[in-house]
Amino acid sequence: MGFIADPLYTPSYQVVGDEVAVFDTAKGTIRVQLDGAGAPVHVANFCELASSGFYDGLKFHRYVPGFVIQGGCPNTRDMTPAEVAAGRVGPTGRPGTGGPGYRIRQEFTTNPNNAHVDRALAMARFADPDSAGSQFYFCLGPQHGLDSGYTVFGTTLEGADVIGELRAGDVINSVRIEHSGN
Repeated sequence: MGFIADPLYTPSYQVVGDEVAVFDTAKGTIRVQLDGAGAPVHVANFCELASSGFYDGLKFHRYVPGFVIQGGCPNTRDMTPAEVAAGRVGPTGRPGTGGPGYRIRQEFTTNPNNAHVDRALAMARFADPDSAGSQFYFCLGPQHGLDSGYTVFGTTLEGADVIGELRAGDVINSVRIEHSGN
């Protein structure tokens, strides 16, 4: 990931607190209530990226049964689903190594709701706790060993069955942000 040195990126999106992420995937729709109170930087960052179309057309690149399904790497954009599923290197790099070109600060130490329960939405990162950017994952079962190192920023409302069907190479058609008050 080509990070901007310092300071950490601060998203300009203003969190309202009722944001719902709607994932349109190759396997169906997933609706996730975002936790703007517990992880405001992660929610603002995710909403900003989703609203810009960043996630549209990306593929899920990592599937570990009983653990996670991960997406959000821009390196998958110009790859076919079969290439991603086979673990090939794409024209812009290896899936799982790309990001938005910046990093955000961790919130797992301040989020009172930071529990990796089944189907929780959380942000992936590199070794540095403050290295999250665009890659996210859904938990495939409780993963409480991740609670003290990765930020959870959403709870699945609908589509738990869809999450269970996702595999590496499956396409994220779009991610849009709605408000639960609407």
